[in-house]
Amino acid sequence: AVWRVLSSLLPARLYHEVDDRLYTVYQSMVLFFFENYSGVEVIIYGELPKNKENIIYLSNHQCTVDWIIANMLAVRQNALGHVRYVLKEGLKFLPLYGWYFSQHGGIYVKRSAKFNEKAMRDKLLAQVKTRTPMYLVIFPEGTRYNPELPKVIADSQAYAAKEGLAVLKHVLTPRVKAIHVASQATKDYLDAVYDVTVAYEGTVDQKGQRKVAPSMTDFLCKECPKIHIYLERIEQRDIPEEQIFMKRWLHERFAVKDKLLIDFYEAKDPERKNKFPGKGFSSKLSLKKTLPSVLFLSGLTACMLMTESGRKLYVKTWIYGTLIGCLCVSVKA
Repeated sequence: AVWRVLSSLLPARLYHEVDDRLYTVYQSMVLFFFENYSGVEVIIYGELPKNKENIIYLSNHQCTVDWIIANMLAVRQNALGHVRYVLKEGLKFLPLYGWYFSQHGGIYVKRSAKFNEKAMRDKLLAQVKTRTPMYLVIFPEGTRYNPELPKVIADSQAYAAKEGLAVLKHVLTPRVKAIHVASQATKDYLDAVYDVTVAYEGTVDQKGQRKVAPSMTDFLCKECPKIHIYLERIEQRDIPEEQIFMKRWLHERFAVKDKLLIDFYEAKDPERKNKFPGKGFSSKLSLKKTLPSVLFLSGLTACMLMTESGRKLYVKTWIYGTLIGCLCVSVKA
């Protein structure tokens, strides 16, 4: 927030460059806990490009940890600071984070008929204009796939059947508006779409039924031993431009995800169960990428909390920062 105020008279691109570095420091600390501390094994299928690209990240959505998965891939490309999310409207009121995600380039959207295409398009075009690096994370299902909410799954399947689309079992019917606006607004700037399918090992009960995917708390309590990530890189030029064709293309991509997840969870052959097709490789995140951020931010926070004035500043930052942030994102909306 301090940097945003100081840089208000400077070019937007300079703000984003510095902000991306600050964001990298913070998210590196987050990844320390979700990877290094938790000890989870990350298994990647497909070829993750080594170089940074401007991309849309398209994934199935099961739990809050899905947001961290995008960071796990981005950090392996040295693109962690470029991650920006398309989030549901209600999250903009998260204390401090709601405002900051918006400042970092995130976009809040409302569902169905209330979806504001113009606001999303304008924000993306502004980022393209300033040549802001883009690692735009979208979960087209609009909400999480939760086996404990059978009505949501049934409604999703009924809608697909009504529209003449394949009925999906392990994912929800995707919504096309956000991905269509994002693709069109950035089509001359984007390199590719990363089509990502995520499976959390250990989320099937003894009867073979899906269980709820791990929450962030479960994850940090080391209740998820392995994450399987299947990635397919799709060139931007191979994505349909017309919304009606993109809707069918997107559903076909989710039908592929569904097939992958059916094989992952339900394969009769023990050699195929809990695996995606092809060769997967275990990817361990080096402490060199995370520990310096942990030490820096921990030291900074400890120094602040050691003095009475520092503790007051810390509390006031949370209180007034949250109130001002909520006001800012509300006015912009």
